[in-house]
Amino acid sequence: MSITPCKKNPELNQRIEEFAEVLKTKAHLLADYGLSESDFYNSGLFRGSVERIRGQFSATMREKREFVRRVLSYMQDRNYIANFDSSGGKNRYDYTVELPSGKIAVIELKGGLDGNNTNIFERPAHANELIVWSVSTNQGGDPRRNVWSGLHTRLSAEMISNNKQVDGLIVWGWVCGTLGRRCPKLEADPTRITAIAQFELPPPCIYLFPATIPEVRNNASPSGQPLECVEILHAFHQCFKGAAEDVSFVDFEVAYRGADTVRRTTVRRGGIVVQQSDCTPIQRR
Repeated sequence: MSITPCKKNPELNQRIEEFAEVLKTKAHLLADYGLSESDFYNSGLFRGSVERIRGQFSATMREKREFVRRVLSYMQDRNYIANFDSSGGKNRYDYTVELPSGKIAVIELKGGLDGNNTNIFERPAHANELIVWSVSTNQGGDPRRNVWSGLHTRLSAEMISNNKQVDGLIVWGWVCGTLGRRCPKLEADPTRITAIAQFELPPPCIYLFPATIPEVRNNASPSGQPLECVEILHAFHQCFKGAAEDVSFVDFEVAYRGADTVRRTTVRRGGIVVQQSDCTPIQRR
């Protein structure tokens, strides 16, 4: 077993590498700016254009928000959640969800989990539950590397060093199950698809964190909490045809080693350890 069932598509990545090479060597032929080949590449036009496109892809949240709106509306229509509201840009969290029990869940929306942006969030006082939702749109990315980076390098360090409670992580977006990111769940059982508008979605990958923040003296090795204890993740699991093998449990161990605080991250699924880190220092305050 691996940290997540999907993996890089080697054929797609090969084509991306080939096309990137074509773009680098033939870009001066795409438009006539009256520049020689050498002047074109020295002008900053090519690099500036690439950086502009890259920035636009990174910055835009419109597609992700539309996807999330459709998913949450689907859940609301089927009574898995009672209501939801977008927090807009005024808060460091993205959605507030009212659950059937009356609890409030807060969702922080992220991309591929491999950047420093993963650490930027706050748990508001009114939240009974806080989860991070990773919607990665980069089909050329490495989902296994990104999920592990998010769990161990980013989120565990942020939780421990800044005392932020996170109840879980959901890794799930509209590229899941497409040719660019094939999903083993659907290859084994195509009936597990849920269709929402133009999206055909596999069951989500869910990661449950401890119910308490790891702390060296009083809570050195908390384990991932049961799925039923995080109502919003349980709702996703039930609404979108989840199975036991779609749920992973994340345990943390913290200790002092000299002047450093170190932590070990362990991910279990079906009672089996699927990935474990060494004890690594938290490179923070």
